[in-house]
Amino acid sequence: MCGILGGNIRHWNYQKGIERIRHRGPDGQRVIEYEDCILGFARLAIMDLSENAMQPLASQDGNVVIVFNGEIYGFHDLRDTLMKKYPFQTSSDTEVVLYAYIEYGDKFIEYIDGMFAIAIYDRRIRQIKLYRDRYGIKPLYYLYKNQQFAFTSELKAFVAASGNLKEFKVDKTAVYDYLAYQYIPEPKSMYQDVYKLEPASCIHYDFTKKRIVKKEKYWRLRVCTKAYGNKKRREVLDDIRELIKKSVEKQIIADVSVGTFLSGGVDSSIITYESGCLYDKLKAFSIGFEERNYDESKYAKIAAGICHAEHILETLSNEDVSDVRGMLCGLYDEPFADTSAYPTYIVSKLARKDVKVVLTGDGGDEVFGGYERYRWFIDARKGRWISSERIEKFFADAAFIPGDIGKWFTSNFESGLTTYCRHMGNFKKDTYKSWRKRLGIPDDYDAKWYLRKYYHEELPVMTRMRYLDFKTYLPSDVLTKVDRTSMSVSLEARVPFLDRDLVEYMFSLAENEYFYDGELKTLLKKAYEDIFPQEILYRKKKGFAIPGNYVSGGNNTVYERLLKLEWKQLCEAL
Repeated sequence: MCGILGGNIRHWNYQKGIERIRHRGPDGQRVIEYEDCILGFARLAIMDLSENAMQPLASQDGNVVIVFNGEIYGFHDLRDTLMKKYPFQTSSDTEVVLYAYIEYGDKFIEYIDGMFAIAIYDRRIRQIKLYRDRYGIKPLYYLYKNQQFAFTSELKAFVAASGNLKEFKVDKTAVYDYLAYQYIPEPKSMYQDVYKLEPASCIHYDFTKKRIVKKEKYWRLRVCTKAYGNKKRREVLDDIRELIKKSVEKQIIADVSVGTFLSGGVDSSIITYESGCLYDKLKAFSIGFEERNYDESKYAKIAAGICHAEHILETLSNEDVSDVRGMLCGLYDEPFADTSAYPTYIVSKLARKDVKVVLTGDGGDEVFGGYERYRWFIDARKGRWISSERIEKFFADAAFIPGDIGKWFTSNFESGLTTYCRHMGNFKKDTYKSWRKRLGIPDDYDAKWYLRKYYHEELPVMTRMRYLDFKTYLPSDVLTKVDRTSMSVSLEARVPFLDRDLVEYMFSLAENEYFYDGELKTLLKKAYEDIFPQEILYRKKKGFAIPGNYVSGGNNTVYERLLKLEWKQLCEAL
């Protein structure tokens, strides 16, 4: 896991840029100038700790150079194949990616799985090629302006390399989108002409032509469109258990110490259990809160005992969080309002004292269908209509009020994107009205563009919601949150639930095959009923939230507080 930076903007100081993100790679930094571009690298040594594995890494003939952030899982078989033809100098996955590209060309991406942001400089054709992993686990920004091109892991590297904030103009539509999503959705960034490369995408820039010559998706998730299937339940449960086990087996491999995040919920408990079966003296790290309504540490302790892991717990009070208030702008370089970033940062800092790599349960809700908001759809399908009080609250600040609420709910719980937006708590009428005027956004601007892109009416309703979250909320919120918080303390966070085989298997199931008995994440829970008690598997989901008063310190909602606080800091920084 590392930080990367590069480009052909010659007046930039790439050394300053890579130093600015050295938290992503404290084990060494290197910048090399080539005829077409400059490549920079900050190293967090995880696989092959020798100096030979330092990047930028070139092929033996020097014709192809790579800088790479991430990990490739299960690469050893591919390495064995390539070693028959190419002279390997390291045992790193980076060199495997390098020679896979030389052997297979652009199709090399089909041979690898993992979390990655890859930049390959092919001097033979004078092009640089960027690739981002299938789910958006690792970040990759690129700048394309006036025939110039640059890329990096974090926006702060661009700003530091440039040395001139005036080069970057705020994209006001991105700020407006933030009001809806509480993050800036891909491919936008906070700045004009700077973009997030979308998951499962590649982009090629030609130094001779001075333009982008290719941009495309290299992989698409196939989703079962059927509501009903006939797979035997026991076989499906066995398949899931085996796929998770294999994923953890691949992802726990490292040349440094490995631990897990353990909240005491279903996802992290299962990952910790499978890790404990493979890793002696596993350490599991947890955060607790003095407020009982938020504290789940007793369940984490139970799970750690079952998993035979050493449980390391830190209990937080309001005072403990005071030193990280207002830190989100510094971590994310743009507005980001997910307050679970606070405990994620704190548990990352705790884990980094003992390990360099952690396995997390992130992605479990999207892959298996676990968000509490899905219960509204479950209730609607069962005819358990919402009480008048909940309906009244639901539409309290809505942009419109339907005439026949009962009829509206009946139709929209089966097909409405509007319902999804309301459940996410965004798209608030008053907020939009004032900020549209302030930012000069046209009245006909469609803030739901990001959701519409992945909203498929033809899918069964639960599959539709799950797929939408997988394509939007997962990469733009969940994975962004985990990457920035963990890497800010030089900790690599891996996500076994986002193994390619597991993801493709789960989305190949018909809706009745993965969702039944009215229970969220039912397949995952039933697959591990012989391991964990009911209180771990079936208690009400809390999520990794932080008490609101820890952040707001007043009567404002957390969202409103963050909107004012973080954006104010951002404007001051500019």
